[in-house]
Amino acid sequence: MAITTLDPKTALIVVDLQKGIVGSPFTHAIGEVVERARSLAATFRRHGLPVVLVNVAGAAPGRTERPPRIDMFPEGWTDLIPELDQQPGDIVVTKRTWGAFASTDLEARMKALDVTQVVVTGVATGTGVEATARQAYEQGFNVTLAIDAMTDMRPAAHDYSIVNVFPRLGETGTTRDILDRLDQRGA
Repeated sequence: MAITTLDPKTALIVVDLQKGIVGSPFTHAIGEVVERARSLAATFRRHGLPVVLVNVAGAAPGRTERPPRIDMFPEGWTDLIPELDQQPGDIVVTKRTWGAFASTDLEARMKALDVTQVVVTGVATGTGVEATARQAYEQGFNVTLAIDAMTDMRPAAHDYSIVNVFPRLGETGTTRDILDRLDQRGA
């Protein structure tokens, strides 16, 4: 579904754009994804809207995964990339699961700010981005996905999420569509 509107209290969630991940072999040029996420973050800040920067520092335990210990990551692996221009007012969330809501206080923080909608971007489309979007939807947030500001290492996973999953969770569009909506509403 195309982007029709952005709620007055919409937050941007940027998933896993961190030093230890951005060097991975992604399907789409990571520089373009980073630039679009940077542009979205700058515009959200300019409009006084919340920006959430998410990093991952482990994995949830389970039969098919062995959670890496935080001391096994190289120095700086979890650091957010400087291109995001992290600001003091940004909300930083460290997750240990695929999605940013499941094992963090993100839902409570968003509701405390009266956020009703989230725009999700980042990596990887079929895991961190999709899980965060699903969890936001399940918590009652309106969900919008900036489909040109995300990528995955697996082309089939990226395409499946965009074509089959995201339209069922909310609205999808380009970074330009979202920027235009923000500027049109004059927030």
